[in-house]
Amino acid sequence: MNMEGYETKPSVVLVYTGDGKGKTSASLGLMARALGGGWKVAYLQFIKHWRVGEHEFIEKIQPLYSDQLYFYRGGKGFYNAGTMSAKHVSEHEHKVAAEDTYAIAQTLASSGEYQLVICDEINNAVHDGLLTKKQLSSLITTKHATTSLCLTGRNFPSSLLSKVDIATDMHKIKHHYDDKFLANPGIDY
Repeated sequence: MNMEGYETKPSVVLVYTGDGKGKTSASLGLMARALGGGWKVAYLQFIKHWRVGEHEFIEKIQPLYSDQLYFYRGGKGFYNAGTMSAKHVSEHEHKVAAEDTYAIAQTLASSGEYQLVICDEINNAVHDGLLTKKQLSSLITTKHATTSLCLTGRNFPSSLLSKVDIATDMHKIKHHYDDKFLANPGIDY
């Protein structure tokens, strides 16, 4: 492949979206690659508050990357997801949690201190009305010039695609949940 005439961008905006599995997993792989490259990474979760495999993993590696890795678990659980919705959490509590996590993401992404800020499940928060498209657009456009931004979750707004550099749609072909099987620890969470 001839790469003559190509150059490297100082930062990119990546989106992992779609109805298929693998969005959070892809962002964790991106986090590992960035940490391995000596980058400072902030990883913020907008939905998951229950104990999942990535929490265990991040807590175990955090001492090794204490100066490089910031982790924030800001969600209150699934919102407006039928039987999977977080029990005993009001719409107001979900919205406050999303707003608080967004404020942290906005601060970190615009600070220039981090080379990568990952906002896991932020697209869900926007789609569910806990955050606005305007807020998501602002996060993208006000990030520091040297900070890459990764946005995960279903339903990334197509109206914002022109503002991102890389967008991957994780399309479900088949998932065992459709056959009435619950999520598997270590695979699905």
